[in-house]
Amino acid sequence: MSFKVRTEPGNHLFDVAPGETVLAAALRQGIGLPYGCRNGQCGACAAALVTGELSYPSGRTEGLEGRPPGTCLPCQAAPLSDLTLRVTEVHAITQIEARLLPCRLERKEPLNHDVMRLYLKLPENQRLQFFAGQYLDFILPDGRRRAFSIANAPHDDALIELHVRHVPGGVFTDHVFHDLAEKSILRIQAPLGTFILREDSGRPLIFIGGGTGFAPIKGMIEHAMYRGVGLPMHLYWGVRARRDLYLPELPERWTRDWPGFRYTPVLSQPDPDWSGRTGLVHEAVVADYQDLSGYDIYLSGPPAMVEAGRIACEARGATRDHMFSDAFTYAKDGKRSADAHPG
Repeated sequence: MSFKVRTEPGNHLFDVAPGETVLAAALRQGIGLPYGCRNGQCGACAAALVTGELSYPSGRTEGLEGRPPGTCLPCQAAPLSDLTLRVTEVHAITQIEARLLPCRLERKEPLNHDVMRLYLKLPENQRLQFFAGQYLDFILPDGRRRAFSIANAPHDDALIELHVRHVPGGVFTDHVFHDLAEKSILRIQAPLGTFILREDSGRPLIFIGGGTGFAPIKGMIEHAMYRGVGLPMHLYWGVRARRDLYLPELPERWTRDWPGFRYTPVLSQPDPDWSGRTGLVHEAVVADYQDLSGYDIYLSGPPAMVEAGRIACEARGATRDHMFSDAFTYAKDGKRSADAHPG
């Protein structure tokens, strides 16, 4: 049977399904409980059990060592009754500290001719808590940094997913594509950035991505679907040609499976047999929406695309308070600066 958990002082109430941990249930329902490793070792999720009974089916409770009596580990705890927990909830990105962490390249796979998907694994006693849309920095041996958006949703955090586009002449991306071996050890700092999903706004969502600007948008959409956000969502994805639409089956599946989701790919240099939308991606948006004053708009991709999209959407009534962007820029050696601009 399911049980209810109430938090103090946040006064949130959520259900825990049979076989589910308290932390997993909280994250599924948008309750921001803190966590670190999600396997009972680090103790970052520790909370005070005020009322109720629970068990630890996994037996993993190392994180309780040295903590006061009555402390519990929501990441491993399964309720045996309704519970009340005293815990400091995470409500804002400022409450999640960016950490320097080692990671291992678990695997890499080409997604098309110039995009590589990387899966990073943290040490066994670590998990990365982040908001959908944030990014990480690779810390290179000489201290330089390379930033890439996190492409997975926060609930799916066993591995960190990145989409890396090959920049011609880029030292780091050349290394990723040609020399970086699976199982290599890397250093990252994460999470970073303020380009995050405002999931409680209650406004329909328009996502405008250019190239690998699809990566953080993918994480946002998957998070919204996991949370059961019942708002209309429309994804516009602008690329040069059909071959640049990597993972094309994914948004097509979202369209089939999720009521209210729409997908519009836009090609600027269309293939001869392309029958879909053409031109610049922001032009497709303003052609479809004459009034954008009631929407939240997320733009991610090259700076020129982001700025053109912002201007075009403002001309249709969108306000800066409801436009959020992540502009990808590249230095001569292929460095991406993934600064996120919250409006």
